[in-house]
Amino acid sequence: MAPTIVAPITNSSEITDFIISKGNGVKGLSEMGLKSLPKEYVQPPEERMSMSQIMHQESIPIIDMSSWDDPNVAESICNAAEKWGFFQITNHGVPIEVLESVKEATHRFFGLPAEEKSKFLKENSPSNNVRFGTSFTPEAEKALEWKDYLSLFYVSEDEASALWPPVCRDQVLEYMKSSEAVIKRLLEALMKRLNVKEIDEMKESVLMGSKRINLNYYPTCPNPELTVGVGRHSDVSTLTILLQDDIGGLYVKGDNGRWIHVPPVSGSLVINVGDALQIMSNGRYKSVEHRVVANGSKNRISVPIFVNPRPCDMIGPFPEVLEGGEKAAYKQVLYSDYVKLFFSKAHDGKNTVEFAKI
Repeated sequence: MAPTIVAPITNSSEITDFIISKGNGVKGLSEMGLKSLPKEYVQPPEERMSMSQIMHQESIPIIDMSSWDDPNVAESICNAAEKWGFFQITNHGVPIEVLESVKEATHRFFGLPAEEKSKFLKENSPSNNVRFGTSFTPEAEKALEWKDYLSLFYVSEDEASALWPPVCRDQVLEYMKSSEAVIKRLLEALMKRLNVKEIDEMKESVLMGSKRINLNYYPTCPNPELTVGVGRHSDVSTLTILLQDDIGGLYVKGDNGRWIHVPPVSGSLVINVGDALQIMSNGRYKSVEHRVVANGSKNRISVPIFVNPRPCDMIGPFPEVLEGGEKAAYKQVLYSDYVKLFFSKAHDGKNTVEFAKI
């Protein structure tokens, strides 16, 4: 549907009203045929991506999961989590048709008229667990990010059935259900290397007691080199399971400070370690800065599942990790406090993790 405003938007309050209050998002701006990027989206030079910052030779590991019981698979997962913090998995058991249907459902949601999407804005949404928004934390950002999203915190199937947008609800729930087995197996492999022999009820709660899924939409951008889709950050999750389309634009920070593109691999899922797992592993597994560039010619989508502790859980290094006399590098922190801090500011690399350091 065509955006409701066709006249050029000239000032910040009009931009805010159009993209946020009226629910048009940056998709609405993009569809106005802008010739140049509104100044609100122009990032400071140090936050823009230049070709000189990109490493073309390296890529994150791609792990074939078809032989789950092969010890080499578990070893590859743990090595990737230690060295890279990011890896891709193929033959993971989530049906391709489930992945395709959730991508289609994402396009369907963002294709809704603005007045439909605006029903899920913060001030209109029937629940804090269902949120349509734009950028990351607009009220705290000096420059906005070129992205719209629908964020869905999973409480129960009943709540999801009642409150999630019908246009994408069933496909998102099916994707979450289908990914459960792969999440458990990844965590089992990662825990064994930390001397955690079994994921009991308490460990399961702190590793994967809550889940959030985002549908992300990155519209075509008039000056992609001046802005970002998502700024530099690490995730606050235990693990993030990311489905990306075939357009690409996700970059991961390498050891030398340069950025490595995560190329789309058909049927794969991108896995990354979040801050919670870095803290619980006492730094053995590392969460890594990543970012998304804007695209000048195509609309891009991605669908991450954030696997998290419960908000009421305390997180800190597991006792099993410290059994050999290793010193704790992190204190015990209430997970909801950690998340609150993360969402109170603009993306700023890995600064949130400093909050948990001893």
